[in-house]
Amino acid sequence: MKNITILGVPMELGAGRRGADMGPAAIRHADLVNRLEAMGKIVEDRGNIHVPVGMNTANKNMRYREEILTVCQTLAAEVYQIYKEDSFPLILGGDHSIAIGSIAGLACDEPKMGVLWVDAHGDFNTPESSPTGNVHGMPLAINCGIGDEDFIHIQRPGRKIDPKRVVIVGARDLDGGEVMLLRKHGVTVYTMEEVELYGIQHVMQEAMQYLEKVSSYIHISFDMDAIDPSEAPGTGTPVRGGLTYREAHFIMKYISTYGPLITSLEVVEVNPILDFQNKTGELTVELIESFFGKRIMYSSEIDELI
Repeated sequence: MKNITILGVPMELGAGRRGADMGPAAIRHADLVNRLEAMGKIVEDRGNIHVPVGMNTANKNMRYREEILTVCQTLAAEVYQIYKEDSFPLILGGDHSIAIGSIAGLACDEPKMGVLWVDAHGDFNTPESSPTGNVHGMPLAINCGIGDEDFIHIQRPGRKIDPKRVVIVGARDLDGGEVMLLRKHGVTVYTMEEVELYGIQHVMQEAMQYLEKVSSYIHISFDMDAIDPSEAPGTGTPVRGGLTYREAHFIMKYISTYGPLITSLEVVEVNPILDFQNKTGELTVELIESFFGKRIMYSSEIDELI
């Protein structure tokens, strides 16, 4: 495993509620670095990138457009540098609009990047289809070359990922306009109904086997609102009927078996204002540990150590 480089993006401008800017601090407060180092990982925390104060509200279709564009441009350059250093980028959000920048940086040298998008939402709106104008509902569409051209062309011209190399898992709250766009562009979507019907193991096997066939490497974008609010209350757009605690851990553990094919992870939408005693921040760190290979020991293994 490569060294891990942590980068925080304390931004809430893309969201509809205040508080996601404190997400990186909440995750770090749950002892992220020490817990990864206890697993034998070499970790560098590069702190947070600068996020300007949101002032420009004139564009109702893309709220805080200019400020978010600036942040995503900076993030893309930072993530690209981490990737060129042959380190593993671990990006802490912040609202999900940051994925515009993180994926732009990662896709600079690799046109066949795949993305596993774990989320209650599709985030496949355009400024025209969005019912809110919140940019955190648009990043996946932008990464696929659909939407505002200035965002699409961050870091290098053109789309950053082929929609047919994207798989969404956990969806259960899709806007009508983005449903049409997802179908039109061939994005693979596993809703929570399919998770319940087939089981999370079946869904993840299909999803990862498909991405492995069509992608040269895979980025993981994990929105904490994919998890049921009973387990992850501290998120800005909670939707009932989400992933269970065990299903979320299974996703991370299963991804970890793909080793070098997985080259980056971002975890977003932790909102401490809405949380209870940092429950969601703590869960985020647990999931990151599972992603990097931590597992439950069986009683027979514990007996061998005694």
